Amino acid sequence: MTQSLLLLLPCLLILTACGPIPLAQAERQCAIRARDASGPHGEVAVGIGNGKARSRVRVDLSADYLLGRDPEAVYNQCVLNASGQMPARPLAFQPGWRG
Repeated sequence: MTQSLLLLLPCLLILTACGPIPLAQAERQCAIRARDASGPHGEVAVGIGNGKARSRVRVDLSADYLLGRDPEAVYNQCVLNASGQMPARPLAFQPGWRG
């Protein structure tokens, strides 16, 4: 019996990891995904180090943006999938959202 309990424990841990997350946490995570769906984001860095000019360019594109999905719809579906509930606060009221 002890052996079967030891085998069952990792399975239970895996299943709990797949469960819903708290609504507030889902809203924070999904606001980032919605921001990415609103358009490309990136950075450009230019500087001099060790006597040499250096530059770096990074552009991030999300699949949601490329497919033309509405950021609000992305946010609502993401929160529902992650928490099992619809968002309590609209995307426009999420901290850091600049849609």
